[in-house]
Amino acid sequence: MVAVLLVNGAALAQTSVPTEIAEWRVEANAGDASSQWLLGYYYSNGQGVPQDYAEAASWYREAADQGYAAAQYNLGLMYELGQGVPQDYAEAASWYRKAADQGHAIAQNNLAVMHGAGQGVPQDYAQGVSWWRKAAEQGHADAQFNLGLMYELGQSVPQDDAQAVTWYRQAAEQGNAFAQFNLGYAYANGQGVPQDFVQAAAWSLKAAEQGDADAQYHLARMYGAGWGVPQDYVEAFKWRNLATSRADAENQKSYAEARDALAAMMTRAQLVEAQRRAREWVAAFEQRGGT
Repeated sequence: MVAVLLVNGAALAQTSVPTEIAEWRVEANAGDASSQWLLGYYYSNGQGVPQDYAEAASWYREAADQGYAAAQYNLGLMYELGQGVPQDYAEAASWYRKAADQGHAIAQNNLAVMHGAGQGVPQDYAQGVSWWRKAAEQGHADAQFNLGLMYELGQSVPQDDAQAVTWYRQAAEQGNAFAQFNLGYAYANGQGVPQDFVQAAAWSLKAAEQGDADAQYHLARMYGAGWGVPQDYVEAFKWRNLATSRADAENQKSYAEARDALAAMMTRAQLVEAQRRAREWVAAFEQRGGT
């Protein structure tokens, strides 16, 4: 299964650029925290103004010092990434905590990740689990995945595959590819749920369609063996070929070897068709904005 900790670095909200930035600047200069945050957001993303991380950080700080949770989160993110300010994990964690204490779910997840990694704070999985749970209970998908992972590994919570599946499912239903793959893997192996290859294939396909290489490889195995799907070497090769092209360095060699072993069992016509399907998938994926 996937064993990674996810951090959500997305902006809090997508806000349309006002016709006159100057109007918001007047309010920001008068001390309005929401206007200060908006200016920070616009400068950070280059919406309506030239992108300027230093200017963004300055406005975020104005709002953050007034206790504006979204600005505290964004300022923490800038310290974590070193955008507009020197990279400083301790400062990032400090600002995340201020926002997290106000119930900001993304900040709670990011603070938990920092506790898990020991970045800017002492490594403390118990603290991480506590913050992940707070964010997960608010519906934050990455936190739900991370909390599920903690239950699967038995990290600062009792090992519990059923609880892991519960949290994976909530994240998977929101489209989290890592959770979709782990849920599919759980069904394939009967971990925390009754073994069900049809469900395993369905969840693996959802993750594979999002470009997850591990899910693509796992789905290829299912097509090759006919587990939960009709046995189909062409589909198996398509997914195995895609998985190989997207695999990380650790899996590249083994994925390529498995692909080549499957190719030796196929006719030339089958290989040509599998390659065509793979090219079509890549084109459609890129059209959807995938990378």
